[in-house]
Amino acid sequence: MAANFAQNLISIQDELLLFAYKLTSDQEEANDLLQETSLKALDNEEKYAVGTNFKGWIYTIMRNIFINNYRRTLRDQTYVDQSENSFCLNQCLDLEADSTESAYDLKEMHRIVNALPKELKTPFAMYVSGFKYREIAEKLNLPLGTVKSRIYFTRQKLQEELKDFR
Repeated sequence: MAANFAQNLISIQDELLLFAYKLTSDQEEANDLLQETSLKALDNEEKYAVGTNFKGWIYTIMRNIFINNYRRTLRDQTYVDQSENSFCLNQCLDLEADSTESAYDLKEMHRIVNALPKELKTPFAMYVSGFKYREIAEKLNLPLGTVKSRIYFTRQKLQEELKDFR
């Protein structure tokens, strides 16, 4: 059975590489994703239920690895300042801050975000950094529904306040 599992995995490597490339748009990252997926599948071989869709199982593993890596990268690139005037800075943000108008716009956006009450700003900053609702609720010791509604209300407020920036 183990040999059959490995043979099935080897037989779909080319298809998996194409799927990985579609997800990453980078050949090097696609190769890394394929390798990580293959290792995870081999490590979890006992969890595969014989008779189920093998290809679907492997594709799900790859997709989940890609999503987790993406969230980790996004979280690593985001800095949440814990000072009194906390705000969220995304390091991969590509703004033309050298022009006077965009510098003013950025300053105005920061002013609006910083004017939010802390109970709205903190969950929203965590959400923007890539945390899931459940993780935010656990870290802030709040009910899940409260976190969801605070993020929703923050979005609504920001959309209203920032409507001139569209």
